[in-house]
Amino acid sequence: MSAISATEKVDGFTRKSMRKAQKQKKSQGSSQFRTQALTELSPLPQLKDAPSTEQQELFSQKLQQCCMLFDFMDSVTDLKSKEIKRATLNELVDYVSTNRGVLVETAYPEISNMICTNIFRTLPPSDNPDFDPEEDEPTLEASWPHIQLVYEFLLRFLENPDFQPSIAKRYIDQKFVLQLLELFDSEDPRERDFLKTVLHRIYGKFLGLRAFIRKQINNIFFAHCTNILIHFISVGVIINGFALPLKAEHKQFLMKVLVPMHTAKGLALFHAQLAYCVVQFLEKDPILTEPVIRGLLKFWPKTCSQKEVMYLGEIEEILDVIEPTQFKKIQEPLFKQISRCVANPHFQVAERALYFWNNEYILSLIEENIDKVLPIMFGSLYRISKEHWNPTIVALVYNVLKTLMEMNSTLFDELTASYKSDRQRRFVFSTCHVCLVNQNFNLRLSLQQSCALKTANSQSVQHMGVDELKTNAP
Repeated sequence: MSAISATEKVDGFTRKSMRKAQKQKKSQGSSQFRTQALTELSPLPQLKDAPSTEQQELFSQKLQQCCMLFDFMDSVTDLKSKEIKRATLNELVDYVSTNRGVLVETAYPEISNMICTNIFRTLPPSDNPDFDPEEDEPTLEASWPHIQLVYEFLLRFLENPDFQPSIAKRYIDQKFVLQLLELFDSEDPRERDFLKTVLHRIYGKFLGLRAFIRKQINNIFFAHCTNILIHFISVGVIINGFALPLKAEHKQFLMKVLVPMHTAKGLALFHAQLAYCVVQFLEKDPILTEPVIRGLLKFWPKTCSQKEVMYLGEIEEILDVIEPTQFKKIQEPLFKQISRCVANPHFQVAERALYFWNNEYILSLIEENIDKVLPIMFGSLYRISKEHWNPTIVALVYNVLKTLMEMNSTLFDELTASYKSDRQRRFVFSTCHVCLVNQNFNLRLSLQQSCALKTANSQSVQHMGVDELKTNAP
């Protein structure tokens, strides 16, 4: 391992840049497969050409043949065997997809063994422990030509009309699910996409595994691993399928996992799916609206304008489905935050917040509660109309002020007068404060000058006394 200079130890950007450069040189990695004595594969007859009485035995032989693993980091060895396995996997995918009566009970253990042998493996260590999916290039799985086809086969297996969960549950069990979840740590986005779909199919087919999967998702979040969560929430139909009334574990999943996920790294990659899941929950149980909005306000980004825009978009989606009774419970803290966003010097944040007034349903909620909302918003809006640097924002603010004035002109006039009066008082106070500061400064300056003059006079008298003594000396 090369030594790290003192500069690199201090400068994190330098370290990250070096790691990124190294990573770009090596864009592929290979998983740590179990070592085994390799033997050259021989092509077997095509399933479609075999007599129907022999197809099941041939199917079994092909499954066993596909359990042979190869080193794809070595691009020149076992080329013939690699191609035979690839062609066999393609044939198996097609066979399971287009034929009925294939999934007999004796085939399940052989299918399970082939799938587990190929996809369950130790992932290679990451070249970049600070991997950021938004910025960094992923390390692609070198053996993907085979692994992709195994995932395809697994999906066709789960989707086959003859698939029997009562038999498959002996093999697709909690251990299988745990091993599947561990693979979400793969940097290869192609594999994570397949895993998402497979997990969804298993969740739908195996009722007995649903609670276990949700529990593991919770545990994974608390362990700070978000890859699985990102792909799990991208299938919002899972939440849409929750029965009413919602179970306590479902509510806990919302409040302990989905809401805190808004602070996760790379939020932009999955925020749309996350917001969809949250809204699905609130449509099922409107009482959850207040704690969810308060949770979002708690995690509101302080320094990232892009995230603020995303949060505002999600808040609008929530307000689109909120019930008037729930709106009353959160209007004060919510519009205090919206007021801060409107006053944000970043024009995109301010613009996104002002777009709320283009939503007819939100306007109706504001009008019903204008006596609460207008006093919260007025100060920021009035000040921005006079001071904001962006003319587009100023124009939007004028439109919002006009709309609010039409909702309650009396209250608007009262707030205008109060704001101007308060502003005048602050101006007078500020002027008086400046005068007092100036007076204090002048007084201190005068005292310093007076002290300096007294000191100079004292020194002059002392010198005169010494001279007189010298003159009178004998």
